Amino acid sequence: MSDREPTTFEEFWPEYVRAHTKPATRAFHAAGTALFLTSAVAFLATRKWKYLAAVPVVGYGPAWVSHFFIEGNMPATFKHPLWSLRGDFEMMARMLAGTMAAEVERCAHTETAPMVTMQGEDSAPGYAHAAPDATVH
Repeated sequence: MSDREPTTFEEFWPEYVRAHTKPATRAFHAAGTALFLTSAVAFLATRKWKYLAAVPVVGYGPAWVSHFFIEGNMPATFKHPLWSLRGDFEMMARMLAGTMAAEVERCAHTETAPMVTMQGEDSAPGYAHAAPDATVH
């Protein structure tokens, strides 16, 4: 993370991406996100509290392991838990779309890269497209 604290998710996103540069880290996050969703759905379907209690453990456990042992950095969850969770879902969507590696490359080259969305239409005039299928927010 930079010295200046982000004030929006769009400012947070490039920092989040730079903290997830290794494919193995992103794979652990994808597994954690899938387990998070599975536990949440299991709780909603059964109303068994053990599934609700498992949500943070199975969701964040793999992600934290990847930060400490693969990426070698501190999880963003500790400072920005909600943005981090949103980032996990954004990253998972980009991984499924096959665009996350390009996003890592884009964010690696600039300290203040604005967030690129996957909608495909400009929402902030004056920004250049970072990828053919993405626009800057």
